[in-house]
Amino acid sequence: MNFTPEVKKKAFKDHGKSEFDTGSSEAQVALFTMKIHHLTEHQKINKKDHVTQRSLVIMVGKRRKLLGYLKTKDIERYRNIIKKLGVRK
Repeated sequence: MNFTPEVKKKAFKDHGKSEFDTGSSEAQVALFTMKIHHLTEHQKINKKDHVTQRSLVIMVGKRRKLLGYLKTKDIERYRNIIKKLGVRK
């Protein structure tokens, strides 16, 4: 599950203000989404891996909290990140 620094920088550049913007809510949500997709694929193959399942639930909760914060702070940024990542329907 280790993402290379290049992959992280690309995610931060695409969803944050720059490739060094690691603290913005959009960048963090994008990174959590990448990790969630990776763990979801792993969970499909390894159905009895309960540690991964627990990690996945924790990450989804963290992403949900960040999205809730972003929704209350700036609804336009929230809508843009949701549309880019395709998180909610």
